[in-house]
Amino acid sequence: MVVKDMARSVIDSLPDEATMEEIIDALYIRTKFEHGEQEIRDGKGIPHEQAKERLKKWLK
Repeated sequence: MVVKDMARSVIDSLPDEATMEEIIDALYIRTKFEHGEQEIRDGKGIPHEQAKERLKKWLK
């Protein structure tokens, strides 16, 4: 998906009353998800069990 098309899709999914801050936040979040999904496709992700072990350190 072309970046402008993705941005339009995100903006169109928001309510008409969305503020500029909410639009920017939604675009930022979508961009981060896209980046993370690309890293997984590139084999840069970690297995679920390893992620759970890492998370345990943060939850103490």
